[in-house]
This record gives sequence, structure tokens and C-alpha cells, in this order.
Amino acid sequence: MRHYKTPAVFQRGGTSKALIFHLRDLPADRADWDALFITAMGSPDPYGRQLNGMGGGVTSVSKVCVIGPPTHADADVDYTFAQVIVKEARVSYKSNCGNMSSAIGPFAVDEGLVRAPDGLTTVRIHNTNTKKIINSTFTVENGRAAIDGDLVIPGVAGSGSPVKLDFLNPGGAGTGRLLPTGNVVDTLEVEGVGPVQVSMVDAANPCVFVSAASLGMSGIEMPEALEGDAGMMARLLAIGAHAAWVMGIAESISAGHTRLPLIGIISAPQDNPMLSGDVVPAANADLVARMLSNGQPHRALPATGTICTAVAARIPGTIPNLLARAGTVGAVRIAMPSGVITADASVLSEAGGVRAEYGSLYRTTRRLFEGFVHC
Repeated sequence: MRHYKTPAVFQRGGTSKALIFHLRDLPADRADWDALFITAMGSPDPYGRQLNGMGGGVTSVSKVCVIGPPTHADADVDYTFAQVIVKEARVSYKSNCGNMSSAIGPFAVDEGLVRAPDGLTTVRIHNTNTKKIINSTFTVENGRAAIDGDLVIPGVAGSGSPVKLDFLNPGGAGTGRLLPTGNVVDTLEVEGVGPVQVSMVDAANPCVFVSAASLGMSGIEMPEALEGDAGMMARLLAIGAHAAWVMGIAESISAGHTRLPLIGIISAPQDNPMLSGDVVPAANADLVARMLSNGQPHRALPATGTICTAVAARIPGTIPNLLARAGTVGAVRIAMPSGVITADASVLSEAGGVRAEYGSLYRTTRRLFEGFVHC
């Protein structure tokens, strides 16, 4: 294999971290990208630690972003997301990472790809994975994206300058339809589980939502507890695999569960324990959620999963809608293992169904290093 010394930036976006490359610095043949990204992250690692690379042993820090000139008339930059699997020599380009989306606008300004005067600016991002536009709005100071600020997001120590992400028309990002089956609730006959009622919604990323109570769960299980419950993990992944087939993401149920759909376990507002040891009182949230992707429970909800949950909560009859606090208006407060994340969403009733107009949330980002990665 040819080895590369490639310019890169390592940057946190929301509750994720990734290597960010300029398109111009990567091999012209995209077939060569996978090997480069896998080596850079230190995969595959049977020990699950990625010590031989930049990854951190969990999917939220085993990521790559590629930024290039826009190929969409309504965008300032193109952004391609690559999820590097920790224990496999595999890279997935099937979805977007909403958390890392918060790094793209500031990266574009800091790298001179987008010229912006000081003050509040908006960078229009074309995510090539989902073919969707994301507006990233943030503050520019002395020609660079602001870093310091008062915004604290669950799961990240310290505070930062806010980055507002507006996912425009997020419906159908992975399947082409906001409701892939046309239904707000479906009953899946899942092998080894039995009949399970789920809501399959595709906004920013495809998700399958199931009520915690229907699986005998409390809904406030911590990630370590879920990881240690082999039986429950097997049932959840079986539901994800079945939903992937029904949603048209996988060719068959036997193909198993890939990264998508994200699996959301939903319960009504209740006291929610956090990884910090504190508890979110039931009154401070409109919904409680736990989420899995790539076979791993998330410590903090993925940004795209948060957007999809907020959109689903706005669609009458879905499981998140039925379990959300009655009378919830405006933004939806979702309690999860790292605290409460708030997202806004607008869903419009139109002839033939519903349409997600937008989903919005705030993140922070910080450049951690710039230099060369050997891969």
C-alpha cells in the first residue's frame, strides 16, 4: 500500500471529533480513499481502541470529513462525511454526521474557502451524502470563526461560541421519504423479538423509534448498562436490521444492521440520570431518548438523530409524538445520558402527507490541531 503524508485538521464538532481533509489533498481516485481513512483512524482494531491511529475506539471519534468546492448552486462548499468502523476495515458514506456539520462552516472560513466579514455569518453547506443543504450560522472575529463563548452543550466540557445549524427540508435524507412506509406507526414481526410497534422516520438521517416500555425497558438505561445486556442489544439490533430492510436501506433482513437506521428508544418525561451523576428532573424535558448506531449506544444523542427525533415529535401519531409532553410547543427538550439537548423543527401538512420544513439546533466546535497525518 502506498503511504501518504497528507495535510489535515483535527477538529471537534459538537460531541464528535474528526480528521478534516481538503478534497484537493486527497487521491483523485476515490477508490483510494478508504484505505487512507482506515489507516489514519487505526482500524480495524479488534481491541476497540484504535491506538495505532487517530480514532478513539468509539464511532463518535472515528470520523473523516472532506471539504471541497460546491457542486450545488445553493451552497458555498461541499462536505462529504465518512464513518470509519472501529473493528472492521470498512468506511461508510451512507449518511451525514450532524455534529461534525457544525465544524464545516468555521473550517471553511478559517481555511479561506469562504470569505466572511466580522460579525454573524452564514455558510451554506451541501452535504453530498444526503444531497441536503445545511445553513451554518456563527460569529467571525478578526477573519476567523469565533471559539470562545457561553454555550454549553451536553457531553462536552467547557463552553464555546454557538454554531446554529439549520437542516433545510431534511425529510428523505437516506430513503427519499420522510415516512419511508407512508405510516406513522408500523408493526414489525422481528425474529427473536416478536411483533414490535415502531415509527420509521427519515429526517437528516433515517431513524427507527420504539417505546422503551414495549421492550420492557425503563428508558433511562445508561450506555454501559445497555452494552452489558447482550440479550437486549441483540433485540435492538434485530429491530434495526428489520427496519433497515423495510425502509429500503438494506437488501434483506439477513444483511444485519448497518449504521442506519439509528435506533431510538423513547419514553415519556421522567427523571433522567446522567453520566455526570446528576439527574435531569422530569419537568426539564419533553421527551427521554436513548440511541444506538453502529451497534453502540451513544453517550450523547447524534445531532442528526436529535433532528429526526424533534421532527418525529411534530408528526401526529408517531411514537415520539405520542410520548412527548402534552402541549409541547416550540423547541423539543430531549433528555439523554449526557443531559438535555434542545432542537426545533417545523412539519407542514400538505396534500398527500407531511413535509419537514426544517430542523435546527445549536452546537459548538473547536480546532484541535492542524498539520499532517501519516496514513
